[in-house]
Amino acid sequence: MRWMVAVALAVSAMPVTARETPADLVNPFVGTLADFGQLTPAAVAPFGMVQLGPDTDPANHAGYDFAADRLLGFSHTRGVGVGCGGGGGDLLVSLRKGEASGPAIMDKRSERATAGTYRVTYDGGISAEAVATRGAGLLHFTVPQAGPFVLRIDARHSYAKRISTAWRTADSDDLRAEMVAGTVCDQGRYRLFSSSRITVNGRPLHRALAAADGVATLQLNLRRGDVIAVATGLSSVDDDGAALVRERELGTRRFQAIAAETRAAWNTALGRVAPEGSRRELALFYTSLFRVFQTPVAIDDPDRRHRENDGSIARSPAGQTRYASWSLWDNYRTQLPLLALLQPERSQDIARSLADLYIRGKAQWATMNEPFLSVRTEHAGIALLDMHRKGIAGFDARAALKGMVADSATLQRDTPDQRIEAAYDDWATAQFGRDLGDDGVVNRFSTQAEGYRPMWRSVFQTLAEDADVVKARGLYQGTLWQYRWAPVFDLDWMVATVGKPELLRQLHHFFDAGLFNMTNEPDIQVPWLFGALGEPQATADLVRTILTRPMAHPYTNAGKLPQPFVGPSFALAPQGFADGMDDDAGAMTAWYVFASLGLYPLVPGEPWYSVTVPAFTRATIDMGGGRRVTIRRVGPRDGLVVRADWNGTTLADWRVNHHALTKGGILTVTTRAR
Repeated sequence: MRWMVAVALAVSAMPVTARETPADLVNPFVGTLADFGQLTPAAVAPFGMVQLGPDTDPANHAGYDFAADRLLGFSHTRGVGVGCGGGGGDLLVSLRKGEASGPAIMDKRSERATAGTYRVTYDGGISAEAVATRGAGLLHFTVPQAGPFVLRIDARHSYAKRISTAWRTADSDDLRAEMVAGTVCDQGRYRLFSSSRITVNGRPLHRALAAADGVATLQLNLRRGDVIAVATGLSSVDDDGAALVRERELGTRRFQAIAAETRAAWNTALGRVAPEGSRRELALFYTSLFRVFQTPVAIDDPDRRHRENDGSIARSPAGQTRYASWSLWDNYRTQLPLLALLQPERSQDIARSLADLYIRGKAQWATMNEPFLSVRTEHAGIALLDMHRKGIAGFDARAALKGMVADSATLQRDTPDQRIEAAYDDWATAQFGRDLGDDGVVNRFSTQAEGYRPMWRSVFQTLAEDADVVKARGLYQGTLWQYRWAPVFDLDWMVATVGKPELLRQLHHFFDAGLFNMTNEPDIQVPWLFGALGEPQATADLVRTILTRPMAHPYTNAGKLPQPFVGPSFALAPQGFADGMDDDAGAMTAWYVFASLGLYPLVPGEPWYSVTVPAFTRATIDMGGGRRVTIRRVGPRDGLVVRADWNGTTLADWRVNHHALTKGGILTVTTRAR
């Protein structure tokens, strides 16, 4: 399809202009084709509940497929590149000619998306555009000719299981619904309320909709050029909260004013990092950061009320925000550490929200009373330890530790990967206890964390014939080869057990034999292990390859392909990831951002970053309070590694401390021609 190539190349064909901002460089179509990211071009604000965008037939997990040209309508929620069948799809809105049936045909050449807006023309000339705020969305439909039209609002629509739907009112001036749906993978459920106002050319209609079986319809006789607007607020609390969200966040403001406000919010968030590079490099960088800054989501209504995951209603203290919508098994390794670095103020509220999960009694996936669509919450304790050690305070650390201690008894420890992951959680509990001076917790959980070691020696030290079989011995979406490197929290023990020369030899074999899997999280840290073991050149070469070159991707979540997919891991195109590579709530795009900056949080829970050759000759990070970190590369990107310096002092271990970064300074990585 020639139009697909045109859209994919459009953003890279133009030079950067002085007036372009980070938000202007975002391309929301990246990763929206088939199973190459499971993303969507929906309109969204930073960390917003609302993702208002098109639902197509066929679709990926986020309700949209870039290759599809059949439009079902526009729904208000979706997960960010998550698995199973996706999540969200709440409140599907469509406007069709009176006689139309079946999906509408999209004019794909008219399709545009920015950071915060989406628009398309369909059905021979109906124009639709969407904009989102934190908890609200505005749809505009402009009709090309006079005649009868039908506005249809479907509250039954969902990407997961729709459990119940109820209309609270059927008034066009304030159409209210209550929706209950399954969370991602149907492991729990969430309750959502909506309040919508329908206008024509800015004027209210004062009409009743025909509402039955979860679908509300409105017959309209329109003139050419009429604009039908559907303004919707969402709330986790009740329909009054949804109406308050709609009035406070949208009101009667014009579409462009709302779009400008959301664009400004994106520029504030994205502008914390300023790399120097080509337009294509910057576009892929900011598009990746755009995905990172979409989760978790802020769920407080304007009166600060929110629903907790036990179903109760609470009110956040003034100046604080409650966050929800977790996918921690995927993104505790990369995305949450990146937020701790680039969004430390917001991370305080995220930490409070995570700590409250433990205080209330945390489920490993989702409860039956979630405030919003969610995936899973394993390793929340590691994330809390990581933020705590990076100076992100304000949460009840002792209460969180108590919850982590109780949570340990609920962890699965049946399969080799579960044993390692539970050991990491126990390690985090012991470390948290050490930081808080609780010797009993330290002694108990340090011993418990080491309990996986005999299993590791018997299963992973000398691998058996099933070592390259996905899901062998009950593993989750990986192989024994890939999971053998998981105990990053116990790397010194692994080195002492295997021996550094032998461990390095096995690491080289892992990559030389094509056993590495960049399409899922279990082994995405492995390229950085070389630097940790004294071979920074190998890390630099591998990271550059992953960032810039096509490579073989032999694995899917279900098994090994007969023939590997060969292509880039990250690309500025609708086919933006490797085949089967989900972004998983910013997990993979955060990896890209970290790697591009030449940093990586190899051991979440430890406040330092591995350092490698950055993609950019220069990047500046605003650390707040007038402090800035400048990351420089002196020499060719593909050159031989010479050294890394922090404020002129050589980093012998290729590590830089988080607290050093927060004070500001210059990180210089020097290379020379090969």
